[in-house]
Amino acid sequence: MPRTRSIHRVLRSSASPSLWTAFLIAGLLAPGFSAAQEIPSPVEFFGHEMGADRKLVLWERLVEYYRMIGERSDRVEVREMGESTLGRPFLVVFVTSPENHRDLQAIRETNATLQDPRGASEVEIEEAIANGKAVIVQSYALHSTEVAASQASAEIIYEMATRVDPEMMRILDEVVAIQFPSLNPDGVDIVNEWYNRWVGTEYEAVSPPELYHHYIGHDNNRDAFMQNTVESRHGARILFREWIPQAYVDHHQMGPFGARMYVPPYAEPIRPEGDPLVWREMAWYGSQIAYGLEEAGREGVVNAAIYSGWGHFGFHWITPFHNIAGMLTESASARLATPLYVAREQLTGSRQLPEYEMQTTFPNPWEGGWWRVRDIVVNQKIATFELLEMASKNRETILRNAYLKASRQTERGRHGAVAAYVIPAEQHDALTMEKLVERLLWQGVEVQRAADDFTHEGRVYGAGSYVVTTAQPKRGVIRWLLERTFYPQNSYTRTPDGSPIRPYDMAGDVMAEFMGVRVDAVGSPVEAELAVVQGLEISRTGQVMAGSRGYVVSGSANDAFRAMNLLWDEGVTVRRFNRDRGLFDAGDFWVPEADETLLRRVARETGVDFRTMSLDSVEDDHAPLVDRARIGMYQAYGGNMDEGWTRFLLEEFGFPYTSLDASAVAAGGLDRRFDVILLPEASLGDMRGDAVDSSQVPPGYRDGFGAEGVAALEAFVRAGGTLVALGGAAELPIETFQGFPVVNVLDGVSNTEFWARGSTLRVEVDTEHPLGWGMPEQALVVFFPFADRTAFEVQGFGTSQRAAKVAVYPDRDVLQSGQLDGEEVIARRSALLEVEHGDGRVVLVGFRTQHRAQTHGTFKFLFNALVSGG
Repeated sequence: MPRTRSIHRVLRSSASPSLWTAFLIAGLLAPGFSAAQEIPSPVEFFGHEMGADRKLVLWERLVEYYRMIGERSDRVEVREMGESTLGRPFLVVFVTSPENHRDLQAIRETNATLQDPRGASEVEIEEAIANGKAVIVQSYALHSTEVAASQASAEIIYEMATRVDPEMMRILDEVVAIQFPSLNPDGVDIVNEWYNRWVGTEYEAVSPPELYHHYIGHDNNRDAFMQNTVESRHGARILFREWIPQAYVDHHQMGPFGARMYVPPYAEPIRPEGDPLVWREMAWYGSQIAYGLEEAGREGVVNAAIYSGWGHFGFHWITPFHNIAGMLTESASARLATPLYVAREQLTGSRQLPEYEMQTTFPNPWEGGWWRVRDIVVNQKIATFELLEMASKNRETILRNAYLKASRQTERGRHGAVAAYVIPAEQHDALTMEKLVERLLWQGVEVQRAADDFTHEGRVYGAGSYVVTTAQPKRGVIRWLLERTFYPQNSYTRTPDGSPIRPYDMAGDVMAEFMGVRVDAVGSPVEAELAVVQGLEISRTGQVMAGSRGYVVSGSANDAFRAMNLLWDEGVTVRRFNRDRGLFDAGDFWVPEADETLLRRVARETGVDFRTMSLDSVEDDHAPLVDRARIGMYQAYGGNMDEGWTRFLLEEFGFPYTSLDASAVAAGGLDRRFDVILLPEASLGDMRGDAVDSSQVPPGYRDGFGAEGVAALEAFVRAGGTLVALGGAAELPIETFQGFPVVNVLDGVSNTEFWARGSTLRVEVDTEHPLGWGMPEQALVVFFPFADRTAFEVQGFGTSQRAAKVAVYPDRDVLQSGQLDGEEVIARRSALLEVEHGDGRVVLVGFRTQHRAQTHGTFKFLFNALVSGG
């Protein structure tokens, strides 16, 4: 290895930028350096090095720095893709040579040819490989309490704009580097402002009192396949459609008491159906990153450990199925920006690092000591540049691999057991089906639509059905989002005694199952008149049909609830059928009278149809008036992702609500303010505040509503209110309400007796019960407990209490996707139970009815609880 490369590497990775600055003095007259003279270093601009102890820069100031670099450097283009959830600028930064910037559109088109070579000639492929540039995307600061990345990115982009060494110049010539300085700009400020407020006090480095994404906190990297948030849609636009890079790395932090840095590849098990080259590339890139870190003297680096290749479908775990080497780095954390001393005896192993000892993937253990944010910044810088250097030296190989991965996946689809997936037009909720199709389009998947009826493999499909061929490069994405999935069962997923090893997140991410959409896998290509769907949205303008007695909206559509909320906003009277009547089903909404212009607007916004009310007369008790419920939802200190997702969902569908802190619950009198109170998933101890550590929570932020809050909630129910307890929150009424006749059959059950984490399970639904209105009789639910696992059984019934089993697990074949041990424990037990208590009722939901706003197929259980509580 040339001596100069080692010098460059050591200088780049130094904890102080002064050495690198000094080295640059020798190159002041080098070509391209004139612009660099005008760009202040981070130390000069911010007044300290990035990652300095107890120093965190806010997003507004970082944006100012990036924009200045973009204005002064002909290597850097800063684009604002739009706004974040809370209105901050969301940036993406393109770094490459001035010549490449001039040809950026042509480079993008060349890259697209390699990522989807269908229809391209061999000559065109070879020209694309010869003339194209490697495209590498890296992202930072997604999880905002992992504070180093937002700071490191500024130093990284500065060096990209100013370095003139041969390595950097080759990177600029051969690579288009696309950098997301933060995938969560709001969180940068939420965390950094909070830290700066308390630095120097006894509460320095305590966690902020809110989620660091306004709605979803840490779950913001679980959203890449559904793209509920605007930040996810910004990222997907680059990664899945506009650029589709050859490699992608998301830089993160992990716990402080293990290896100092994890780098690729992943540990076992991996998720199959990706092209083998993509897994080899991850090991290839990861080895280079690890080598660079070792060369720079960085200790405690591990690869092929800790993070398994089967994870959630966030960006770095779904990208391999886009034929992108999607990777992750994880650096050990400090205490936000406060140094942390770690003793040697505190250091422990993890997945495929059984002890904190030397092994082939961990040859240089760190022996403990002070750990600082600057250490993390240095490691992330090295990882960033090693990846880019690898790509610059192996551009043609990387581009040829892109072609090979795409073409081979297409051939696997063409000759595999599943030739296509047909999404029938006839669905229980057709509007939700079209939302699924949109999500596929957002992934960059090619979808075709049939203009006429057709028959295939003995089934008749109506006009408007969709076909997704597997003979396309993104075959892997299609398979995992649309087809039944089983989590692997082997020594990587079970201990020697057969006990399950917890998956990193979900055991399956089958979007079709989550959304309750029927998808048929077919073994032969569909022969029908099909047209490729253009654009990213499916038109869903509903119809308004004339009628003298009003209009009816089907209760089987999730969007019916959004439509009713829009009508309630305008003071429109709404009734609801409580039994089947001719063409109308129990749960359908009846709007006796409304302005037709308003109805057309609502139909246009929601896609629902307002059908003619054809019945001559309806008894009032067959279609009673539905008043809008007054909804309160408990919001704990520090945020709760289940609560945040529920807020997001309620706002998406137009349900007004009031957030209740612990003091508001404990104050009582809830029945005077609310009809329905939602308890998001949490343990009883967390809700009561049994374990609040006052040393970790500043005064005024200590939480838990105590015994007073429990009593207030029971009084609310007894006075006629509806309490909806999600998941582990069911422990509160079960354990504390007087005479409550329900037990959690999973309480005290070991993992060897029952296990079903992140799985899709079958339930039977009582569609005649108000909570089951609009649902199919057979449904799929996501079982993914955050707090306590729950399934219910009624015991010790008194004459004054009644319970309704709204959703029940069948007696066998409970598992649809994922993994399930001990189905007999929950067979014939209730997944959703309504219990009368006093003059009110408690709704216990034992599954994830609104899981990450992804489970559209079970939203109606929650919506029915809210509407029927009015």
